[in-house]
Amino acid sequence: MSKSATYKPRRPSRASAVSWQLAQTLWVGGIWVLQFIVLPAVEQAGLAPLLVQEIAARLMPLLVGLAAVGVALQALALLRVDGLASLLRDVRGQLLLTVAAMALSHFAALHYWPGAEYWLRFSYLVMAFCGLLLVLQPVPGKERP
Repeated sequence: MSKSATYKPRRPSRASAVSWQLAQTLWVGGIWVLQFIVLPAVEQAGLAPLLVQEIAARLMPLLVGLAAVGVALQALALLRVDGLASLLRDVRGQLLLTVAAMALSHFAALHYWPGAEYWLRFSYLVMAFCGLLLVLQPVPGKERP
C-alpha cells in the first residue's frame, strides 16, 4: 500500500469544535429542557392533562428533528477530524449513531405505528441519555489527557 493511500486524520479546526459544541448544546439542551423543565412546569401550572399531552405531542417531534440535524452536524465534524472509522470505533460515533437510529425510529413510529406512545417516550429518553453521555465525551480533536 502506498504512503498516499493511507488515511491521515485532518488537523482539527476551530470551526469543527465550535459546530460540535453548538449542535450538542442545542439538541441535548432542548431535549432535557422540554422533558425535565417545561412539561413538569406546565403540569404544575394546573393545565388540563390533555393539554399537557398535546403540548408534548407537538414539541417532541420538533426536538427530535432538531436532534437529528444536530447529530448529522456532529457526525460531519467527527468524520472531518477522525475519519470514517471513528463512527463505529469511537464512543462518540456510537452514541451519534444510536441517537440517529432512535430519531428515525421515533418518526417511523409516529407515522406508521398508531398508539405507540410507549415507543415514542422510550426513544425520546434514549436520545436524552445518549446526549448526556455525549456531553461527557471530549470534543473531536481535543482529547482528554
